[in-house]
Amino acid sequence: MESNINVLILKYFSMIANLHSMIKITENFPLMISQLAHFHLAAAATTIIILVILYLSTESQPIYLVDFACYRPPDSLRAPLSNFIEHSEICGSFTPESVAFQEKVLLRSGIGNESCVPVSLHEVLPTPSIHSAKAEIEQVLFTIVKQLLSKQNITNPKTIDILVTNCSLFCPTPSIASMIINKFGFRSDVKSFSLSGMGCSAGILAISLAKDLLKVHKNSIALVLSMEAVSPNGYQGQVKSMLMSNVLFRMGGAAVLLSSRKIDKPVAKYELRYLVRTHTGSDDQAYQSVFQHPDDNGLAGVSISRSLIHVAAKTLTINMSKLGPLVLPFSEQFRYGLSAIFRRIRSSSSSSTGLYVPNFRRAFKHFCIHAGGRAVIDALEVSLKLRKEDGEASRMTLYRFGNTSSSSIWYELCYLEAKGRVKKGDLVWQIAFGSGFKCNSAVWKCISYIDPSEPNAWSDRINLYPVDIPNAS
Repeated sequence: MESNINVLILKYFSMIANLHSMIKITENFPLMISQLAHFHLAAAATTIIILVILYLSTESQPIYLVDFACYRPPDSLRAPLSNFIEHSEICGSFTPESVAFQEKVLLRSGIGNESCVPVSLHEVLPTPSIHSAKAEIEQVLFTIVKQLLSKQNITNPKTIDILVTNCSLFCPTPSIASMIINKFGFRSDVKSFSLSGMGCSAGILAISLAKDLLKVHKNSIALVLSMEAVSPNGYQGQVKSMLMSNVLFRMGGAAVLLSSRKIDKPVAKYELRYLVRTHTGSDDQAYQSVFQHPDDNGLAGVSISRSLIHVAAKTLTINMSKLGPLVLPFSEQFRYGLSAIFRRIRSSSSSSTGLYVPNFRRAFKHFCIHAGGRAVIDALEVSLKLRKEDGEASRMTLYRFGNTSSSSIWYELCYLEAKGRVKKGDLVWQIAFGSGFKCNSAVWKCISYIDPSEPNAWSDRINLYPVDIPNAS
């Protein structure tokens, strides 16, 4: 009985102690809530700071186009159409049929009398050689690099961090990039790259490579050089598809200065907004549409297939499908999507309608279409439903300078600047095609005032353009 009483007394005091503890906890409850709230606020603040740091570290770094320069050949290197045809006749390697074919293509090409070829091709018996090709590269690239650096007051070429060159059909050792480094004395740790075999679209490919390098190596300057060596690539055989390259290609080149440094934004002309690359080389027809190979007599040349326009249109469609959502207003995207749905629904019926082509003029103010030839420009104007003035820069570039390969889109932008048409805030669409088959697009936004009186490749006679280009029968 006594033991039971003791147990009850112990339980009573234990209950009193627990009650007292609960009372103390209740008294401290507001403090505990406050401490817990402070903990959560601190955790939330830390999380926000981490997210901001991650965002800033992964944010797309702007790439600025500080300036660019295009090569303007001296008038002494002009190849008027009559001279070009006469030269083909007296060279001795072409049959009358081959000469007549080249004359027919030339008259329909849209190329005028002011386009130029290198010194070696003015010789009565042109002999392609490494020496003549290097001489052409030195004449073109050394001139425009010196011009561009001088224009930007870059007295010390060692400030260039990245160098990218592209030339499709001539790839010497040492490389073209090494020729530039040796001539101008770039520093020993400059990151240099020479691209070859990439065709007329290589200019945008070089910009793409430089862009990626600038994002990795922050606060850097990149120099991009684009050209095609015409000297060593003349075809001396009789195959018509390979003779076309003799007629279309002319000498030229462009130097482009890019930067990822914020301090260069106030002096930069453009900012790179988008760059979309498309390669349809997995398709045999596309892969063989522009193809370098020897003919049956062992004479090397580049054949241009009859299917080129079809291949270019197909590749452009794929490229536009990637670019469209980035630049087109919602209304255009909606109409395109709606037409795609209706087309799929009606595909089995004979009343199937065509796919709606978005109005890219609602996204872009200016178009720089690769000046590959009159047929290429015509086809793109029809495909994109462009106005005549939208293709003016491309047609005038083809007329005056010919097909300068990867640099043609820069001559076109140069034309628009000289005409005073590019205004701050305008978007420019550069479209380039090349062997492989490739279609590449670059979208630039003008971020400064462009002075039309500033000297460039067109400024000597821009007042004479545009000109009416006759349609040859």
